[in-house]
Formats: sequence, structure tokens, C-alpha cells
Amino acid sequence: MEIDDALIRKVAKVARLDLTDEEVKRFIPQFKEILNQFSKLRKADISGLEPVFHPVDIEGRERPDEPQPVLDRKAALSLTPHKQDSYFKGPKVMK
Repeated sequence: MEIDDALIRKVAKVARLDLTDEEVKRFIPQFKEILNQFSKLRKADISGLEPVFHPVDIEGRERPDEPQPVLDRKAALSLTPHKQDSYFKGPKVMK
């Protein structure tokens, strides 16, 4: 595949990017390097490997749901200056 100005401009158009001539020239070697890396990946022997959706297994990430001690109302209200009577006081929503 020939990597030239026309291809870079076509990819930019599909990506809805407005590139300057300088940016197009800068992207040509970068695009070649990206495609070179993909060609190396294509040569890798993957026979016998199962397809995966994540590179790392995601399982058993939840902690057990166990009751924990909580603050009582008086202790929780002692942590804020925004209180009125026995409630937290928030900003006024309606005028």
C-alpha cells in the first residue's frame, strides 16, 4: 500500500480532521510506522489461542458484601459546618 499525501488526506477526511500541508507531511512517516507494526503483528503465530475481549481476565473483583460500622447522626453532623437542627443543610434549589 502506497502511503502518500492522498491517503493521509482521505483518512483525515473520514476522521473529519482538517490537516494542514505540514501536518500531512508529518503524518506520512508516522502512518508508515503504525502500518509496519501491524504487519509485524500479522506475522505472529496465534494458532491455538482462544479469542479474548480483554487482555487480562476480569473476574472476582468484587469484595464480599459485609456489614460495616456506620457513623451515627450526631457524629456525621459533627464533620460539617453545613447543618441545621439534625439535618445536613444544602444549597437552596427553588426560590
